[in-house]
Parts: sequence; structure tokens; C-alpha cells
Amino acid sequence: MNVKELLADDDAVSPVIGVILMVAITVILAAVIGTFVLGLGDQVSETAPQASFSFDYTDNGANDNLTVTHDSGEAINADNVNLTAGSSFTAVTGSGSGTSLTFTDLGVSGDVTAGTSVEVTGDFNSETFRVVWTAESGSTSATLQKWSGPDA
Repeated sequence: MNVKELLADDDAVSPVIGVILMVAITVILAAVIGTFVLGLGDQVSETAPQASFSFDYTDNGANDNLTVTHDSGEAINADNVNLTAGSSFTAVTGSGSGTSLTFTDLGVSGDVTAGTSVEVTGDFNSETFRVVWTAESGSTSATLQKWSGPDA
């Protein structure tokens, strides 16, 4: 075999690289289209909002009051934010009682924005409350803020 012929013979290089590039582009396009067709692209954007809440506790003997206020951060749909606890509590404004109530149940309509407050009553001495956000699809949730009672 002649070395000069081997170095000069590059006819097969260009078609092989072209085929490899075409296959790679096809695989990438199929993956991108597949994620959106299967709905996986929607889950990427379901990140927890950045928001800060404060808790104001008042000891009234048997029925304590707890006011939860959205201090700062993103506006959040009231249906997607829950106030949860280990034992039952009752909304002061709004309707309902239980261990987990949405901010809509607690009297907020629309979005929870900075300055929005809800008030609940119950026995909170050894209780832990959480403000929990749940995505529209229900697939993800995150605790935005946590408060423990004075005896917890």
C-alpha cells in the first residue's frame, strides 16, 4: 500500500460525518418534541415562589389567635397556598376549620400579595404551623414558612 495514496484518499470522510451529524440532529429534535408532547416541559416551570411570611401570636387562654402575614415576595394564587397544622384550627375570617385550609378558605380572594393577612384561632401552645405552596398540577409542593408555638 502506498502511503501517498492513503493520505490523499479522503473521499469517505465527508459523507460519514454528514450522516453522523444528521442522526445527532434527529435525536435531539425527537427528544425536545417528545418532552413537550408528553407534558414534561410543563413541570420544569413549576418552581416554588419566593415569598416571606410572618406570624403574630396572641395567647388568649384556651383560644389563641395567630395572624399570618405575607411580608414580601411574589404574588401567589390563594387557592395554591395552605396553612397547615397538626391539630384543628378555625378561621377567624372566611369559613372552615381543620388541619389544612387554603388562604381562600381563610378569606383571601385572588392573589396573596405583600400585606395580605389571615387569622386563625385555636389552642396553639405546642403546635407547628406551615405555609405550604402547591403547584397548579398538584405534582409539587414546598413549605414557604414555618412557625412553632411557644411550647413546641
